[in-house]
Amino acid sequence: MYPGTRSNPIVIEGRTQATTSLLGKVLLITSLGFFVTGIGVFLAPALYSPGLLLICFIASFALIFGVRAARKNPPLALGLFLLLTFVMGIEIAPWIVSLLHSGPAGIAIVFNAALTTAVGMGCIGLGAQIVSFNYRKVGNYAIAALFGLIIIGILGMFFHFVSPTFYSWASLAIFSVLLLVDFMRIKNGGDGATATELAVSIYLDGLNIFLALTQIFSGGRGRR
Repeated sequence: MYPGTRSNPIVIEGRTQATTSLLGKVLLITSLGFFVTGIGVFLAPALYSPGLLLICFIASFALIFGVRAARKNPPLALGLFLLLTFVMGIEIAPWIVSLLHSGPAGIAIVFNAALTTAVGMGCIGLGAQIVSFNYRKVGNYAIAALFGLIIIGILGMFFHFVSPTFYSWASLAIFSVLLLVDFMRIKNGGDGATATELAVSIYLDGLNIFLALTQIFSGGRGRR
């Protein structure tokens, strides 16, 4: 028996416990974020004013960077994250509210998309604990694909050469990969990111998966 062999299980067990604790914190923060997003969607009609969506769009980017800047102040970072999720709720409200007001079919679309997103995130999270690969490289490819999809989407607004269905399925695929990568980061200890920073990534992945599913289930009508 080599020296130190008896201590290895203790080290491994410690890392496993730390990873489990980090995952629990991230999922708790993320779940709270989705709840606040729901509140934002609910209150958005009462808060609506000209230019509000543009303000929210700009604020969301500022808040994402704000969470990272406040990483040494966890309460502030958490507050900024929750504000981000509320702002995102206002951003997506026009599309979600239009579905909910379109009758039972629209309500079913939102419900099925939310349920599928929750189940899918759970399956991907479990899969991340089993699979092993160079997730950093895969993450870089997924980010590059996302930027490419954004460019295609912008060009498609002017030249109409991209179908909403293609864009929705591509978004679903890319953010599913990014979600797997983020869960792999958590399994690896977070790669230096705080629980709130990781929650931002998981939240944005899940939200975009949900929006892509609503578009797919609605027949590719696109967001209004």
